[in-house]
Amino acid sequence: MTDIVVLLSTYQGAGFLPDQLRSLAAQQGLAAPFLFWRDDGSTDGTQALLRGFDWPGGIVREASMLPGRLGAMRSFLALLAAAPEASFTAFCDQDDVWLPGKLARGMARLSELPAGRPALYCARQRLVDEALRPQGLSPLPARRLGFGNALVQNVATGCTVVLNAAARRLVAAAGPAPEGSMHDWWCYLLVTGAGGTALFDPEPQILYRQHGRNVVGAAPSTARRGLAAARRGPKAFLRLLGAHLDALDRAASLLVPEAAARVAILRAARSGGPLRRWRALRAAGAYRQTLQEDLVLRAWMLLDRF
Repeated sequence: MTDIVVLLSTYQGAGFLPDQLRSLAAQQGLAAPFLFWRDDGSTDGTQALLRGFDWPGGIVREASMLPGRLGAMRSFLALLAAAPEASFTAFCDQDDVWLPGKLARGMARLSELPAGRPALYCARQRLVDEALRPQGLSPLPARRLGFGNALVQNVATGCTVVLNAAARRLVAAAGPAPEGSMHDWWCYLLVTGAGGTALFDPEPQILYRQHGRNVVGAAPSTARRGLAAARRGPKAFLRLLGAHLDALDRAASLLVPEAAARVAILRAARSGGPLRRWRALRAAGAYRQTLQEDLVLRAWMLLDRF
């Protein structure tokens, strides 16, 4: 079994992929890294770049058994299910640049925890533009990471996530994430819901490229995140909240009783009025990272169903 497998999903990524591949080749402190990649139907030379990539001291393999257009979330989860066994599993986007100690640092932090308990590592990012010019830092969480937060917010940015073997088995056993979700949020929900640990590293470990074509992307400030959320409005968020709750209910046997009870509280409140929905948030211990975000969440729960 290899120490770590890196899961790389690509789509039309030829413009930025060489930088990412070079940063993979420059990773330090790894014994036998394994790159397991899947392309989602690119026509721009992405596949040729990957097939020609030589990772010194590591193994590169294409997930050729996973054909068809899946989209980012399903592509990553398909890779996770099909990848070779490893002590640790990391997600990798096509358009970033990893700092040299990124993988080794995540592995070291996770190694401090009990191996049989699901655990997820994630980290802060240095935000950069297309040309890798600095644009600031991603925000630090203001409150602890946990299931109450994961129910209503994702702070585990996928391109920084490393899972231990127990977490990977958990995610594979849980079945598909709901439409509209992302692989990182689903992992954050499952790991914390199963009584595992989510670690946040305050030291940036990647250059997170913002170029206008990011599947998700990042805003450098709470104000900008709040403005973006206000523009989107509550419907998309509440629809995804409901889908997450239904998916977690189907995977209830994998959750600790306390987490399963929180899911049940929120699901039961869906048929009630605004005040019942608002009270359910508190009873379920759901919270976002800042007071402003919490106020918006509660306003949305009063305004609409989920």
